[in-house]
Amino acid sequence: MMRIHTDGACRGNPGPGGWAWASGPDTFASGWESPTTNQRMELTAVLEALRENSEGPVEIVSDSTYVVKCFNDKWHVGWLRRGWKNSQGQPVANRDLWEPLFELVLNSSRSITFSWVKGHSGDVMNDFVDALATVAADSRRARHS
Repeated sequence: MMRIHTDGACRGNPGPGGWAWASGPDTFASGWESPTTNQRMELTAVLEALRENSEGPVEIVSDSTYVVKCFNDKWHVGWLRRGWKNSQGQPVANRDLWEPLFELVLNSSRSITFSWVKGHSGDVMNDFVDALATVAADSRRARHS
């Protein structure tokens, strides 16, 4: 199973943001948007990772509880049942990113799992994608390997 680490960063919220994914020190991508939010960049990182790595089983490793809990705690089931409303009856934020992500994850024949890692805790790959996302936000430049 391929492990892909993802991360998003934002300078201000909203503000210039960056996203990144990496399956190793030599296989990664990053990009930026402005204005955006940290949550949008977390989602974009996962979307881009799955779009670029479309074969075989994959584990997404993220420090975003927003992303990981949506799938592991099945938030998406309630959102869809309630017509894209959250548990408070409000519209689900970032629906424009969740919809294509759900299409990739929920309608896929391949195994896609999500694992949480604590951010800024010394996890080498989490620190790597954090640095890539931060540089993308600050420099407003994309990188690919």
